[in-house]
Amino acid sequence: MCRGMVRTLLMSFMVAAALAAGVTRGAAEELHASYAMLGGETSVPYGWLDFCGREPQECNQPAMPAVDVNLTPDTWRILNSVNEQVNHTIVPISNLAHWGTMLDHWDYPTDGKGDCKVYALEKRKLLMQAGLPRQALLMTIVRDLDGEGHAILTVKTNKGEFILDNLTDAIRPWDATGYHFLKRQSQENPNVWVAIVNAKPLVSSLQ
Repeated sequence: MCRGMVRTLLMSFMVAAALAAGVTRGAAEELHASYAMLGGETSVPYGWLDFCGREPQECNQPAMPAVDVNLTPDTWRILNSVNEQVNHTIVPISNLAHWGTMLDHWDYPTDGKGDCKVYALEKRKLLMQAGLPRQALLMTIVRDLDGEGHAILTVKTNKGEFILDNLTDAIRPWDATGYHFLKRQSQENPNVWVAIVNAKPLVSSLQ
């Protein structure tokens, strides 16, 4: 998981891909994305189960109706601010070097260091503190451009699904990342995970 920490060439490729897809820091009203097709319930990542065992208050949450983020200019600014803040304040380090274990370890950056899961969890926490609904902030597991496991944060909005990623400051539509999406948290219950079908995406109704 997260073998590819912040690498200059990969970041350059991702930023170029984002710009080619028309995703910039421009007006939120100009942003549109699609929605991923979801399958049924699937296995919960070991790292999330371990995280819940150490931080039960983070996971002992009631099921809630699905809610999407209303992607306003203010919300877009918050998303960009949090994404950049976390990307530039956490020191990237591999799971093995950080925790001394090959087991997947999810946590908050209590020592200012971490890999992709730490970045994504911190962004999720800060966005919830900023008032965004938990149900729209979904921890997501993918295969990156090298085919390695990688964790990112999906933000489900009324204009489609966007990705916050520690490998780039550009916020991109989920299907502009080049990643192979595997699974993510259910909107209703963060302790339930659902498969992602890498097929034709559902088009945003606002496009």
